[in-house]
Amino acid sequence: MSSQTTQKNKPNLPIPQEATVFSFGDPESVLATHLQDFLGVFANHNGEYYEPPVSLTGLAKLLRANPHHSACAGFKRNMLVKHYKPCDLLPRQAMYRACYDFNVFGNCYFKRLLNPFKQTIRLQHVPAINIRKGVKPDQYYWLNPDRKLTSFKKGEIIGLMEYDVNQQLYGIPEYLSAMHSVLLNESATLFRRRYYDNGAHAGFIFYTNDPGLSPEGVAMMQNKLKHSKGVGNFRSLFLHIPNGNEHSVKIIPVGDIATKDEFERIKNISRNDIISAWRMPPALAGIMPENTGGFGDIQKISQVYTDNEIRPLSETFLQLNEYLSGNQIQFDLPNSLYNES
Repeated sequence: MSSQTTQKNKPNLPIPQEATVFSFGDPESVLATHLQDFLGVFANHNGEYYEPPVSLTGLAKLLRANPHHSACAGFKRNMLVKHYKPCDLLPRQAMYRACYDFNVFGNCYFKRLLNPFKQTIRLQHVPAINIRKGVKPDQYYWLNPDRKLTSFKKGEIIGLMEYDVNQQLYGIPEYLSAMHSVLLNESATLFRRRYYDNGAHAGFIFYTNDPGLSPEGVAMMQNKLKHSKGVGNFRSLFLHIPNGNEHSVKIIPVGDIATKDEFERIKNISRNDIISAWRMPPALAGIMPENTGGFGDIQKISQVYTDNEIRPLSETFLQLNEYLSGNQIQFDLPNSLYNES
């Protein structure tokens, strides 16, 4: 039979296709194009209030993803409240809560309690996570858990916000650029936890082909290795083969994840990104120094941090005096190092 006849009588087989592999939910760059980038902050479906540009619930959950991130927010709040001079108009507790809101969400809000003469007698902190800015000028709403709205009177709410270059309705926290570092730090910790909880820490192939090892001995080894799996079971194994040699048993590594996943490096790099986004000196961030010299004079570091971070933050809250009679909101900050001769 000729080769042409052979080719002609062959059945029509499907042409092999290349395998296609893809995944969902990959981390996305902040430079990716979204429709919101062109629209900015937009109104909700009822057209009553503007939706925040970033999920406030997501920012609140982000606090619990990393210890350095939450510690920096709390430390900056504590430093400001330490220098605040409480008054009847704004108690220390209200400043404590408002400052935390401002650090986490980039916004904080106060409700004005007025006397019969329309004078402000007290400022009451209102949680920023529930506040939405209305479409109408100077209109604010309280968003209930059931998504129903409670409106405030016009002029009843005072809002302070971190400036955002993309829109002027809601503030954006400055640490947002470190969001991926916060989540990477969390992912590395969760991966290590699952690794330990799984308990399979062998990471090698146990190979033997010695005639001196009886089937009973092989079964016993299998049983010992099987029971070495479990939480915290890093166990050693004793093996004796009569008349064996140095090649009777071979340990073939297949990848020791305990040493090669660069866990410590990932944690340190992401941690440095987080404290840099908060502009927090390592000496004040609860980080152990890696050299014998330490971080230097902790008192001077604290003074510089107060000058460069806490003093500008206090200026933000001094804006409340524009709505009040007299300078009732005050801070007792130490003299700036830059003013000393």
